[in-house]
Amino acid sequence: MDVGERRSVIEERVIREGEVQFGTLAAELEVSAMTIRRDIEALEQAGVVRRITGGAIAVGGGAAFEPSYGSRAGRATGSKKVIGARIASLLSPGEVVLLDSGSTVAAVAEALRGRALGLTVVTPSIKVATILADEPDTTVVLAGGLVRPGELSLIGPDAERLVSQYNCETYVAGVAGVDSLRGLTEYHPEEAAVKRAAVEGARRVIVGADSAKLGRVHLVTIAPLDAVDVLVTDAEPDHEVLLHAQSTGTEVVPVRSTTPR
Repeated sequence: MDVGERRSVIEERVIREGEVQFGTLAAELEVSAMTIRRDIEALEQAGVVRRITGGAIAVGGGAAFEPSYGSRAGRATGSKKVIGARIASLLSPGEVVLLDSGSTVAAVAEALRGRALGLTVVTPSIKVATILADEPDTTVVLAGGLVRPGELSLIGPDAERLVSQYNCETYVAGVAGVDSLRGLTEYHPEEAAVKRAAVEGARRVIVGADSAKLGRVHLVTIAPLDAVDVLVTDAEPDHEVLLHAQSTGTEVVPVRSTTPR
């Protein structure tokens, strides 16, 4: 587990439980108490937690807590880069592609630069649109709607209508969790509504998910697992979620993570 991933785990844990202890986290994450203290200090500077004697408490939040984009983007960066490159290789020249919001799909957009695929990219992500805005032979259609600060994604009825009206061959989805029972899940209800509209309108659904997302369930279900045509992941092939996905007809594409462990 790299630094970004460890801090994301701590961030979610402290918000979910309200309070954590340095010693408990150190034992569970198999690092020193000093390392945990440094992690907590960084999260405190980000305004997520407040240190107390022997541990830390949450600053706001609750059961539906969504970690900051910066926290999520800093987690498993090596894995996301490899996943992004593999997904980019699955896209065909001239496709109409819907690229989702989120840090994993942003890695897909980065991987598309220089490939000269001549794509038409529909996206609810300002980040994705910015990455591909000056890419030669690429047409970028940015959804309208309300801007989510930090995420820089577009949500609301206008965004849902736009992603529904384009006939996209492929939807590259960014999700918070992938579970055998609950399927694809997301933190934010309006974000999930845009993703749901995209799943319903696309001919092919590709999900990129690093191993930490497998078996995770968040506030809102986007779609069942069998709605996914291709799942690209760095998880071990015998992971329960992957075996279930394959049993329902999903193609699982494994990649080798480059994230330091």
